[in-house]
Amino acid sequence: MRRFRFERWCRWAVAHRHHRLPGDGERGGNPVELAVTLPAILLLLFASIQVAAVFVARSTALNAAQSGVNAQRLHEAAPNAGAERATKFLNQAGDWLVGWKNPGPDCVTTATDVTCTVTGRALSVVPGVTFSVRQTAHGTVERWTAP
Repeated sequence: MRRFRFERWCRWAVAHRHHRLPGDGERGGNPVELAVTLPAILLLLFASIQVAAVFVARSTALNAAQSGVNAQRLHEAAPNAGAERATKFLNQAGDWLVGWKNPGPDCVTTATDVTCTVTGRALSVVPGVTFSVRQTAHGTVERWTAP
């Protein structure tokens, strides 16, 4: 009985064995295809990381400028309170925005408005490529007015 089952299984296995077709000579083609497409895949990966770094740097600069405006717009604020607050924010934010210390955050106050500008460069993932970042925030100065 066992021999009969084994023989029947052998006949089934031989009958259903995968036979190579005449045009099926592409054996080992996958590593070549991968070697051709891998540089494009890596380029897209680094480009997407660079785009993300630019957007994080823009967000960091805008948040620093908004923080400076919020500090400078207070009633009877010190003349450089906004620039100090923006500098403190950028020191704590990390290195997503580089080169911001050279000009430093610039806060200009008029009688009714405050404008803070933060400039720098985004962190570069791709060598030799730099993206400049400049963000400005505006606000009104708190003041007493006659009714």
